[in-house]
Amino acid sequence: MNNKLEKIFAPEIDSGANFIIEELEKNGYEGFVVGGCVRDTIMGRKPNDWDIATNAKPDEVMRIFRKTIPTGIDHGTVTVMINKVAYELTTYRIDGEYVDMRHPEKVEFSKNIVDDLSRRDFTINAMAYNKRIGLVDEFGGMDDIENKLIRCVGNPNKRFNEDALRMIRAVRFSAKLGFKIEEKTFQSILENASNIKKISIERINKELEETIKFDPESLFLLN
Repeated sequence: MNNKLEKIFAPEIDSGANFIIEELEKNGYEGFVVGGCVRDTIMGRKPNDWDIATNAKPDEVMRIFRKTIPTGIDHGTVTVMINKVAYELTTYRIDGEYVDMRHPEKVEFSKNIVDDLSRRDFTINAMAYNKRIGLVDEFGGMDDIENKLIRCVGNPNKRFNEDALRMIRAVRFSAKLGFKIEEKTFQSILENASNIKKISIERINKELEETIKFDPESLFLLN
């Protein structure tokens, strides 16, 4: 593992998240902190919460930990309570076709963390980490953090047709982090902009409120 990354990243991992990952490994499974908490820690920011992905299925997670809440069993998510703090554990998954620009028609569980990361929205949110394996960054998230870019994982048209709200999320992350939206990702936003009409106003407003809080001028990108 990269020594620079080890010094910057490893000490920042939340103790509760580490405990959960260690318990999963003791029981023959694996677990990684994933998504925004990895991104924020690499950037020296304090994560708001710690999400964990695992190859353990929901019933196996509930067997390992004493205090659990079946928050989203159909999509593989169980909330584990550690010292009164909630941690979301989600089984690695591959999403089927999206029928309503929000929900996949079906979810297939996977044993491979890369499968799970490949379905995520942006490269900076598609990284995973644990102490035993180190950083899993198959889609160039570290490079995009270094270059200050918001880039879709894989084909941006596919990502935005899975969930059109991701177009506004791209603008929000750009405003929050001071990053530029990568050219192909931005072009895809322009081409698919009309799909935002299919998203509920409640979901849109939440993203817009967050965007305005960080950088109101960035909303001009949506004109």
